[in-house]
Amino acid sequence: MVILIDNGHGKDVKGKHSPKLNGSGLDIWDIYTDEDRFKEWKFNRVVAQDIAAILKANGYDARLLVTEDEDISLGERVKRVNNLCRRHGAKNVLLVSVHANAVGDGNEWMKGQGWECYTTRGKTNSDELADFLYKRAEVNFKGRKIRKDMSDGDCDQEANFYIIAKSNCPAVLTENFFYDNKDDLKYLTSEEGHRAIVMTHVEGIILYIENKKK
Repeated sequence: MVILIDNGHGKDVKGKHSPKLNGSGLDIWDIYTDEDRFKEWKFNRVVAQDIAAILKANGYDARLLVTEDEDISLGERVKRVNNLCRRHGAKNVLLVSVHANAVGDGNEWMKGQGWECYTTRGKTNSDELADFLYKRAEVNFKGRKIRKDMSDGDCDQEANFYIIAKSNCPAVLTENFFYDNKDDLKYLTSEEGHRAIVMTHVEGIILYIENKKK
């Protein structure tokens, strides 16, 4: 199984940042910030790199879909995924696209909170992967909001985001809390929150793969 970890966005994408941190009372790791703002592209890359590194250390074939700091178009990302699907077989590839969430335009603090995972609409081969991620989220994010849509009998949110809709393999997109909410931002950039986010992905992916072997 080839595990592709996609870190959403690049340094040249406009927006995708928190409000100004000066005076916010938040002390954010420099690795996530630029121009006095939390930058989503930086967070996504750190998390994706850590997920892939832990999976590889445990013997899994985990790869970063994007190694560049510059933004890579969705079309190019999907092309990379589907080239590997043709090479290995779509059932032997999975994709997890890592993001952080926001409600506003990055100029003021908002009220949206929580963690969630998206698949495309309807029953798909990606639902099982999302289910395992939600199971680990329930364990690792105790006391935090987990956003669900139970209207079709499972937890995952559904939207036809291009990266997961056009990839031929099972594919999900995670939104790892809201960076324009002070409480969520404090958590997702803390050592505790960072580890919980990384391990939710690692453990959910491993559960999915091991279950496929049965």
